[in-house]
Amino acid sequence: MRYLTFALGKGRLADETLELFEKIGITCEEMKDKTSRKLIFTNEELRLRFFLSKGPDVPTYVEYGAADIGIVGKDTILEEGRKVHEVLDLGFGKCRMCVCGHRESAPLLKNHELIRVATKYPRIAKDYFYNVKHQTVEIIKLNGSIELAPIVGLSEVIVDIVETGSTLKENGLEVLEEVCPLSARMIVNPVTMRMESERIKNLIMKVRGIVQ
Repeated sequence: MRYLTFALGKGRLADETLELFEKIGITCEEMKDKTSRKLIFTNEELRLRFFLSKGPDVPTYVEYGAADIGIVGKDTILEEGRKVHEVLDLGFGKCRMCVCGHRESAPLLKNHELIRVATKYPRIAKDYFYNVKHQTVEIIKLNGSIELAPIVGLSEVIVDIVETGSTLKENGLEVLEEVCPLSARMIVNPVTMRMESERIKNLIMKVRGIVQ
């Protein structure tokens, strides 16, 4: 039996995934050792391998077959646009992708005016404004604190992930429109889906039983 390889988004996502997997009998003791320098962790008994990766790289590993299965946020799946099968909503890591800004910017959205939008997620922002709202905008890609953009006048609004909204509130900003709900998802390589359909379906069924 060949190994099934999992790519897990580093940090809280990986921790919550491992907790979830333990409930269905999938364990990997090696991964609990936070001092370990290992890059790939193995469960020989179940023929499973795991590795940790930066979130945006997970869909790439899965598309190219370096990983059979990936666990990553919906925002990353949408932004990366890789050819993968999204098979399950894991229900944790819940938040929202939103258009945010000063309250006085709301009419600019309603009137479909030409505005600047700052974001870490240019693909998601472009799809929302061009294909959902049919509003022409200038999208500015940023990597740091997106909330800064409307405060210093770089953009009228931002497109960003909102969990509690407290950072927005502290900086005089608010959610103006919701783009989509987000959470952790399981993705599968299309070839693996065909070749290992029995094992994959079995895994999905077990995880779904816990998630629901």
